[in-house]
Amino acid sequence: MPRVGQAHLDARRQQILDAARTRFASHGFARTSMADVVAESGLSTGAIYRYFTSKDEIVIAVCEQAGTSLPKVLTIEAVRSFLEHVRTLARETGHARLVAQIYAEAAVSPALAAIVQRQLLTMRTAVAELLADRQPDDARRIAEAFVALCSSYSQQLAVRGDLDPEPFASALMAIVRG
Repeated sequence: MPRVGQAHLDARRQQILDAARTRFASHGFARTSMADVVAESGLSTGAIYRYFTSKDEIVIAVCEQAGTSLPKVLTIEAVRSFLEHVRTLARETGHARLVAQIYAEAAVSPALAAIVQRQLLTMRTAVAELLADRQPDDARRIAEAFVALCSSYSQQLAVRGDLDPEPFASALMAIVRG
């Protein structure tokens, strides 16, 4: 049997994670079984278990892939654009529902909580770095509030549906301006 290259293995693993992400966003972690991930991916059960020993392992891998495209500057236009991006992901991929599931699961899973805490710290640090003209304590407090409000926007998209980002962008800028 010919050996498959690392690129093939990586693509297959990503196929599983993409399928799991889609299913988790639409049905939640609790209502998604390994059989559901198998069906969504189009792969065999053996193929899934070659890469992941459990659904919990898949959940953690999905969470580890989370990326955030925070604004590069803290202007009203950049913040609006960032929130519009979050809104688009919520509409097109169910990302806000997935994040809501991740936060809920992180409340009871120490391994997942550690990943989420690390990601939130990274976000807060990035925002604080954009506030280099502020005192460090002020920058940290503003970053804390900024990330909390962004998270709240995502959570509300998950529960309330499509929301105009404008009031959130204005509130974020009020926080930034102090």
